[in-house]
Amino acid sequence: MPARLEPLAEAARGYARAATSTNTNRAYGADWRHYTAWCRRQNLPALPPDPQAVGLYIAACASGAAGPQPCSVSTIERRLSALMWNFAQRGETFDRKDRHVAIVLAGVRRTHGRPPAQKEAILPEHLLAMIATLALEDLRGLRDRAILLIGFAGGLRRSEIVGLDCRPQDGLSGGWLEFFDDGLLLTLRGKTGWREVEIGRGSSDATCPVVALETWLKFARISIGPVFRRVVGGKVGAERMTDRHVARLVKRAALAAGVRGDLTEGEREKKFSGHSLRAGLASSAEVDERYVQMQLGHASAEMTRRYQRRRDRFRVNLTKAAGL
Repeated sequence: MPARLEPLAEAARGYARAATSTNTNRAYGADWRHYTAWCRRQNLPALPPDPQAVGLYIAACASGAAGPQPCSVSTIERRLSALMWNFAQRGETFDRKDRHVAIVLAGVRRTHGRPPAQKEAILPEHLLAMIATLALEDLRGLRDRAILLIGFAGGLRRSEIVGLDCRPQDGLSGGWLEFFDDGLLLTLRGKTGWREVEIGRGSSDATCPVVALETWLKFARISIGPVFRRVVGGKVGAERMTDRHVARLVKRAALAAGVRGDLTEGEREKKFSGHSLRAGLASSAEVDERYVQMQLGHASAEMTRRYQRRRDRFRVNLTKAAGL
């Protein structure tokens, strides 16, 4: 390539990396390393792609021969997507519908398919108990309180929470804030593109997500750049937090508050994640389902219903409506 085009090539590579999220790139990279390591152990070439080798790899993942334990169907499907992406990045073509892959995958789904394991929803009474465990006299407690309340009220993904910036001009952010008298407007870049999320003010300052965020920003002295940052030694850093902190925070606060105390500590830790906040809003908001769907950024009402852990499932009784 001519030297004069190298800056343009580097820009193209940057745009290519930005085509998928950081988490997706990380997962696809790990899945590719897993596949190539398995190929080396079996003395099979990873490139060019061989449908029979991929079919054997799928079978190995499902049976547990490719790791310490069998993989779930969702993990296998993600790994297959990762392989397709990595093959394409290397200029190789691969037909996912090839019979050596499609038939084996269909058999795996039929044999090992299970309903998706859902995380426990954080309901309002749980959230209040979790907030009560935080030390609100220090910056870390103020930050974590704002994260929990904003994540719940906005029905946000953990990546959307930590991706927030104070202003739209603060870089290639995942979103930004705008404060109004009646609440907070978030402009977010999610899985399905840009969307706006409205978070109204609560009935009490103690539980209001907008007040919690205002308090954090005030005492942390943040007016530009990332909203949620690391706190080390009582001082606020400049680095943006990772989305893993949100998952750890939800687990830790739920355990401290005794949520689902009928389970063992190990079982409770597996029950909660960052998605518990989204599921909690979907399960608790007693409004028209359309508004919940819009808040969560779902393309269909069916996806929203997957997040609803409690609802009136038999409000529409087709048995009686049919005359029985």
